[in-house]
Amino acid sequence: MNRALIALIALAPLAACTSAYQSEPEPLPVTQPVPVAPTDGVSGLQSREPDACHAKTYVSALGQPGTIIPTLGVNRDYRVVEYRGIEPQEYDPLRIVFRLDAAGNIYNIDCG
Repeated sequence: MNRALIALIALAPLAACTSAYQSEPEPLPVTQPVPVAPTDGVSGLQSREPDACHAKTYVSALGQPGTIIPTLGVNRDYRVVEYRGIEPQEYDPLRIVFRLDAAGNIYNIDCG
């Protein structure tokens, strides 16, 4: 038998396998997005309004030692977060948060 004919006979099963992979894949069905109804009064969510706690009032304390916080005359709830301290995650938009750096100085004042 001719060597070329033997090679063609040996490769014929492989040709059948590759032709199945070259066909176009079937298109996926198109689905419509499910409309989501708007919700009001979702429990546990609070909107964050910029400077609702009036933290800008105390901007002059930035860079000062944290020990001056009681002398600032803050008349609302506030929290002092030490450097690398653990901060509880409940959010109060009216509470002022003083954040201290490694030296104990106020480096940030915001609401929360």
